[in-house]
Amino acid sequence: MGVLKKFALSLWRLWFYILLGLPIIIMLPVLLVVASSEKFYPQYFICARIWAKCILYGMGLFPKVKHEQQMEKDKSYMLVANHTSMVDIMLMLAVNKHPFIFVGKMELARIPLFGYFYRQTCILVDRKSQRSRQEAFNEAQRRLKQGNSICIFPEGGVPGHQNLLLDEFKDGAFRLAIEHQIPVVPFTFYDTKKRFSYDFFSGGPGKLRAKVHHFIPTKGMAVADKRTLKEQTREVILQELKNPSFD
Repeated sequence: MGVLKKFALSLWRLWFYILLGLPIIIMLPVLLVVASSEKFYPQYFICARIWAKCILYGMGLFPKVKHEQQMEKDKSYMLVANHTSMVDIMLMLAVNKHPFIFVGKMELARIPLFGYFYRQTCILVDRKSQRSRQEAFNEAQRRLKQGNSICIFPEGGVPGHQNLLLDEFKDGAFRLAIEHQIPVVPFTFYDTKKRFSYDFFSGGPGKLRAKVHHFIPTKGMAVADKRTLKEQTREVILQELKNPSFD
């Protein structure tokens, strides 16, 4: 890779980190109010979507979404997607109009400014700690009982092997979906690794395609069925990654 291209990519990556904080600073008075109480979460979610779109469009990343089925207002869902990039969070926010709550890794709470609102509004988990995983599960249970939807990246993090298309899924999302008898909504993100991977000198502007697959019902399932549900969901996303149907 040439020196000029590396320099341009460095500036582009630096601009991403500026964009992480800039919309937050601009919306700070509103954010401080809407993040102060769970009752304001729908309003906070609107701000989060504005933040996400500012970052994506500011980076020259353009979300395109294809729906096989539409979510209904005032219903709860379990949203799951493959995870390969930092911009997966922004893409999930950009393509969903209905509020949901992220279950996310605790490390992101360390990011200045962003981390404060992340701690206030997301369910944090230290995946190395059994206690933390159980606490996150309990909190997700509580928020689902309030009628919220939940979003979990079930790989449990970005796959460590660069050539791995889709890692194995963890159980948590599927156990929660069964216990609350809510549909699982599989998402396939095609381009986030190509556009903005964890390799610093890679990526570039372009389309970010997302497909919302047919929902997988859990009505009548028991917790013992979580493995079947998990494998069924993973297979939907894996086959779409292998044979994309979204140009």
